[in-house]
Amino acid sequence: MSAPTEPVPATPAARIHNIGYRHYDGPRLGVSYARLSLFTHSLRGAYGLGRSARSKILPFTLFAVMCVPALVMVAVAVTVGMNSLPLDYTKYALFMQPIVGLYLALAGPQLVSLDQRFHTLPLYFSRPIEHADYVRAKVAALAAALFLFTATPVVLLYAGALLAKLHVVDETIGFGKGLLTAAVFSVLHAAIALLIASLTPRRGFGVAAIIGALTVPYFAVTVVQAVLAEQGSDGAIGWLGLLSPGSLLDGFQGALLGGSTDFPHAYVPSGAMGVGYLAVITGLTAACYALLLRRYRKAGL
Repeated sequence: MSAPTEPVPATPAARIHNIGYRHYDGPRLGVSYARLSLFTHSLRGAYGLGRSARSKILPFTLFAVMCVPALVMVAVAVTVGMNSLPLDYTKYALFMQPIVGLYLALAGPQLVSLDQRFHTLPLYFSRPIEHADYVRAKVAALAAALFLFTATPVVLLYAGALLAKLHVVDETIGFGKGLLTAAVFSVLHAAIALLIASLTPRRGFGVAAIIGALTVPYFAVTVVQAVLAEQGSDGAIGWLGLLSPGSLLDGFQGALLGGSTDFPHAYVPSGAMGVGYLAVITGLTAACYALLLRRYRKAGL
């Protein structure tokens, strides 16, 4: 007669892990401090700070590539003695749009994909934060990271213009417009990129979707604008610029900040059309932010 065997449990036995709880007697700061902590942590993460050395390579390489053309322009302006910089301050972010798109596709999913996949945050809070606090901190962090990315070359151009002894007043005005364009560019693109990245916990899908959302509409608008220009329909060129984020910023800086555009025949939208550009930028940013709030409220993150 064989000995009775012990029943095999269907699931592994439960375990209690010692996570090292420590009593905290310090001050309990408010929700605003929690938002600031999440903002700072996310901003550092957008450049790979606080992570492994390998995580810093790509963002800082793209940042260096972003600054190289500005340094070359400054070197040429100082050496040759040019009367003006070869590129407007307001055009620099648009001129380097492929590099900006790559950085945005890298940083956007990095800020939200792991939180969605594991439903955790890498920070401890003494008070709970709301969905709106999370969205606000993430959008602000990505916008700030993108502003550093696009405004630093503008600062280099301005410093070079002063070294080349160009007209101080004209250059200062152009520099201010360049910073304003970088700020608008950053807020709009950060809202779009985070909304796309929030739709999937897979970082790879988020990267591909952000690149597609930024490039496909831009090239489609550019092609249709070129066709209309060949047919002599210049009036429709400006309205078509409302249909992609890149052409939106191009028309905005051309109409309201006095810059040149990449539209066919160097078409510059009128001032009234520029107000329409600004309204669409504001509405699109607000819509992305509202959809982000809805997304996180429904997902329960």
